[in-house]
Amino acid sequence: MQKLAPHPFPRLVGDIGGTNIRFAVIAAAGAAPAQIRSFACAGFPGPEAAIRHYLASEGLARPPVAAFGIATPLEGDAVRMTNHPWAFSIEALRQALGFEQLVFINDFTALALALPRLGGADIEQVGSGTPRPGAPLALLGAGTGLGVSGLIPCGAGWQPLAGEGGHVSLAAGNAREAAIIAVLAARFGHVSAERVLSGPGLAALHDAIRQLDGTPPCPLDAREISARALAGSCPHCSEALALFCALLGSVAGDLALTLGARGGVYVGGGIVPALGDYFACSGFRARFEAKGRFSAYLAGVPTYVIRAPYAALSGAGEALERAT
Repeated sequence: MQKLAPHPFPRLVGDIGGTNIRFAVIAAAGAAPAQIRSFACAGFPGPEAAIRHYLASEGLARPPVAAFGIATPLEGDAVRMTNHPWAFSIEALRQALGFEQLVFINDFTALALALPRLGGADIEQVGSGTPRPGAPLALLGAGTGLGVSGLIPCGAGWQPLAGEGGHVSLAAGNAREAAIIAVLAARFGHVSAERVLSGPGLAALHDAIRQLDGTPPCPLDAREISARALAGSCPHCSEALALFCALLGSVAGDLALTLGARGGVYVGGGIVPALGDYFACSGFRARFEAKGRFSAYLAGVPTYVIRAPYAALSGAGEALERAT
């Protein structure tokens, strides 16, 4: 699509996850996203209906341009979400809504673009380490799925990564984890990191622990498992959440080594920020550093929890800026 000049405002930005869709408007250059609203994806047959509902509910005229991060790999015009039934054409959506320009990028690519702007209360460091200026940044986060991205230094700026690192094979760190993964393999075949490190994954992890221990099934969703674990009221939930944090640390350490992310590793998504102080005291950081000969290397890499709930909206705005 032909690029636009000058850049038109206002701009519609959005973050489409497997469960929720968030919208905002950027009114002018340098302005923060405003009129932020969140809706359940299940409440709409597709993104067009959700966008129209947002604009109507906020009393907004259709902005000339829009950008969305979406939780699925993108290749060409056809979009089919990984963890939600929406499927659509980007160009058909643009025409239906009358946008002059419509940009879609992976949701974690959008969040990665926001990382250089985060600071202060937006992030919370877990463990030690000092960021190395100009070094790559890594990003991962668990929600409906497991998103993975990063930023690589490129000239005077950054190049975001668009990949599907959440679907790498999950490795066990000890015999107990190997036994649990074997149970999951019997159920799913391939046990990716996302099979455990996501909302549905935490539920699957809890199921596997109960099965391995010969305990009757007790179907619980991720929210209830976390609540029982934090309250200390269920040993199986407690083990599931503890393993979740530890395995997330292992995957985060792998990502840091792969990218050489000495600028820091950022943890987003909906699950970890909701754990509060529990996460900082969990096995995450110890497992992040537990890489044998490269433990000292990782001890110097800082890890952060992203506390800014709508950072990806700023990232979508940056993606639109790059596209226009």
